[in-house]
Amino acid sequence: QVRLEESGGGSVQAGGALRLSCSASGYRPYCTYTMKWYRQVPGKEREFVSGIDSSGTANYADFVKGRFTISQDNAKTTLELQMASLRSEDTAMYYCNAKASGNVLCRSTYWGQGTQVTVSS
Repeated sequence: QVRLEESGGGSVQAGGALRLSCSASGYRPYCTYTMKWYRQVPGKEREFVSGIDSSGTANYADFVKGRFTISQDNAKTTLELQMASLRSEDTAMYYCNAKASGNVLCRSTYWGQGTQVTVSS
């Protein structure tokens, strides 16, 4: 069973930095997994933050470009998000996401439990 576990959240003052990590386990060897970060605040929809596509290209939401950097290990089972110049509006629960692809057996999407990031002004 695929499991995603986030870590690294916490409280920081505006302008500070945090590093989030997502560790994946249970990946099926015949599937390809694309991993992303999302975030959500109460009362709002979950929104895309950053991801790495199948070609290894990093993508970012406009509101984090230039401040956040995403990276992935060679095994593609650990996804990290280096967050800098944090703003109060970055306060949210951050979720790791993995989407399986490759063949008909690889159609599921997985979510971690989330890690809270709180930025105080």
